[in-house]
Amino acid sequence: MARIVMKFGGTSVADLDRIRRVADLVEGEARAGHEVAVVVSAMSGETNRLVAFVDALDGDLVGGDNKTRGDAIDDEYDAIVSSGEQVTSGLLAIALRRRGLKARSWLGWQIPLKTDMAHGKARIEAIDNELLDTSMSSGNIAVVAGFQGIAADGRISTLGRGGSDTSAVALAVALKADRCDIYTDVDGIYTTDPRIVLEARRLKRIAFEEMLELASLGAKVLQVRSVELAMNNNLPIRVLTSFAEDGADNPGTLVCHEDETMEERVVSGVAYSRDEAQITILRLADKPGMVAKICKTMSDANVIVDMIVQSISKAESAANLTFTVGKRDLDKALAALEAVKDEIGFEGITSDSNVTKVSIVGIGMRSHTGVAQTMFEALAERGINVEVIATSEIKISVLINAEYTELAVRALHSAFELEVA
Repeated sequence: MARIVMKFGGTSVADLDRIRRVADLVEGEARAGHEVAVVVSAMSGETNRLVAFVDALDGDLVGGDNKTRGDAIDDEYDAIVSSGEQVTSGLLAIALRRRGLKARSWLGWQIPLKTDMAHGKARIEAIDNELLDTSMSSGNIAVVAGFQGIAADGRISTLGRGGSDTSAVALAVALKADRCDIYTDVDGIYTTDPRIVLEARRLKRIAFEEMLELASLGAKVLQVRSVELAMNNNLPIRVLTSFAEDGADNPGTLVCHEDETMEERVVSGVAYSRDEAQITILRLADKPGMVAKICKTMSDANVIVDMIVQSISKAESAANLTFTVGKRDLDKALAALEAVKDEIGFEGITSDSNVTKVSIVGIGMRSHTGVAQTMFEALAERGINVEVIATSEIKISVLINAEYTELAVRALHSAFELEVA
């Protein structure tokens, strides 16, 4: 008998027929004698519908107050958008009970899954799994509402979009599960988005480090914090589809330790993210500590800074600093910078949200030369200009004009022959 955590995304629980299909899959594991915890997302489109309700009230600010949503109502935002998972978990628990199985639903605060106070993108701090563990040991299937927890102030918190993956992996670690299966609408991890490159192929295995980079760079299959948790705890994740026909082969992709990937590819995948905004601070004093002050300003505003590049300004003893943030955080970042403009000392700010980050990732980059050359030649041949570059040991990312996104992805996938098995 094994202890298994199964996670189902929004498309897998999109309607009652899909929830019945999920119940079939869960029942199969339970009837095989396994202890099962299931983590569910909201029905497909439900979170967007709830967010739209909140956004519709954005103009209702008293006296022309320019407070952002994050300053004023993120705790209530969490209370609203977390309700979608509550519905799904309850429906799945009922579906399982009607199959003669013992099951109950759990909300984040009932476990409790404790988080920090960063409403809207909280991080898990601890999971007190004693009640959950006892319930599962007595034969109950635990159906857990993903994406949510409880903050120190006693309010519901949410983990950010895609946070149900993080909920599932964190629970698997806390419960000392034997495996964590992530069910999606695709049958594994692909070399790039198959909607853009028809020749993209499914990978049988991928290293934690590669998956972590791909997830952080825009690949939508797994949420970045879930991969980080799995890697730090050496918990294998299997990504597979909930849409396979009964009896069909459904091996998915195994995300595991590098030593288990069996082959070393130079580049494993091409990722892209349209959720990028570029900020340039003009004529910042060119002296030690200035970049640190900018980064502290962003940190204090709870804004994550990604790519950074500094260039010499035409003005004497000044520099221009360019960095990227998530599109949702752009207004918050600009407001925070304007508030410290005189204190830090810079002349102006420009921004651009019409950009995309395109990246190549592969553990083989550690031991092969010429990777950057191949990448930049492929982009140059298509007339694609690079605005910002960022690298790590196993990735190269570039910021480009958004209109060239698909062209760039196709060019890089072909340049590194990723369509070849």
